[in-house]
Amino acid sequence: MVAYALMVIFFAIPHLRIGGLPVFLMDLPARKFTLMGYTFLPTDTMLLMFAMGSLVIGIFLTTALFGRAWCGWACPQTVYLEFLFRPIGRWFDGGYTGSRNLDKKGLFFVPRRIAKYITFFLMSLFVSHTLLAFFVGTENLYHWVLRPPSEHPTAFFLVTLFTGIVWFNFTYFREQTCLIVCPYGRWQAALIDRQSVIVAYDVKRGEPRALGITDRPESAGDCISCNACVQTCPTGIDIRNGLQMECVHCTQCIDACDDVMTRVGKPKGLIRYSSQDAMAGKPRALLRLRTVLYPAVLVVMLGGLLTALLTKDTADITVLRGLDAPFTEEADGRIANMVRVKIANRATRESQYSIVLSGLERAGLKDDEVTVVTPENPLTVAGGATRATSLFVLMPRRAFINGERNIVLTVSDGHSSTQNIPYRLLGPVGPGNPGAVK
Repeated sequence: MVAYALMVIFFAIPHLRIGGLPVFLMDLPARKFTLMGYTFLPTDTMLLMFAMGSLVIGIFLTTALFGRAWCGWACPQTVYLEFLFRPIGRWFDGGYTGSRNLDKKGLFFVPRRIAKYITFFLMSLFVSHTLLAFFVGTENLYHWVLRPPSEHPTAFFLVTLFTGIVWFNFTYFREQTCLIVCPYGRWQAALIDRQSVIVAYDVKRGEPRALGITDRPESAGDCISCNACVQTCPTGIDIRNGLQMECVHCTQCIDACDDVMTRVGKPKGLIRYSSQDAMAGKPRALLRLRTVLYPAVLVVMLGGLLTALLTKDTADITVLRGLDAPFTEEADGRIANMVRVKIANRATRESQYSIVLSGLERAGLKDDEVTVVTPENPLTVAGGATRATSLFVLMPRRAFINGERNIVLTVSDGHSSTQNIPYRLLGPVGPGNPGAVK
């Protein structure tokens, strides 16, 4: 039930919207990341730090408490392999026994297996398109699907490449991804302790093993050496040998063993969720260094992320100097500075940003002595878009002290965003300027 629910969520996420924005979109060409209706830009280093830190600490905490719960319950590799590709593959091959018989005989291209490979390819194609929607959005994806590949060669190449990777992975490579490619199994030794929940074999109850159901000595344990746990394990390990890196906590060994125990009249749970200390008869300890430190750090990270989100302005404003000379002198003797203002509108609605110059009171200038020339003020910026404009500020030569004049640019949309940005205008240094350095 969890696996199929996760599949539905995975396919639905690219189509869901919050406030007109995707629930999740990693737009790499535009260098934007949208999550739960919030848009993150490369300048949001604090937000990204808190978000990534929360994710990492959350993984640490989950592993410390529940072991490899991610691998067994939510990892796409496990979910799609064990609950989609493998069941369909066995249906084509005639069940588990039929699949093994075909493998032993080397019959890889019989009609039913060809049909299976074609079905796997179509499923891989669907998965790869869904993944692409996470990076380009569903609107672009719909457009590309209906247009010739020559109009979007890069996207077509990426879909083709990923389709081949998915098909190869779920058709041939399978568990090797967990054993060879994924580093998570190697991390678990450092992330868990003896109180962490794992898939464990009850040695006290199961040993010594009997060699069958009949003729069991009185000293024999409940394990009858049927090896059902080994046969059903996707990574091919024997869970009776203890915790191993290859165990992905899929719990198929638990289901197989419980079924055998029911048939032989023994209680279930010979293989079960437990911990190393619990199997050794030690009491459960919820308060441990890991379970205290990780939640504390996670609360700090999530609190920082929430604070940063709530206090984040709806616009990113960057003020830059002109591209040519730092200033020019006009024919009437006034000094002109070119100022570039770049506005990124994070809101979903269109906004008009007014740009007002202030901070000239100390210069003793009158309003008619300062001229601000701009092609568009207020500046209209569509939702989620970025626009730039230029201002030309003209003021008398005497306004500059030591070649500088500090001002304040106030940029406001009249609603939720008002920012005061200090800026330094440049002017001449020399005789005729107050405080000039000779």
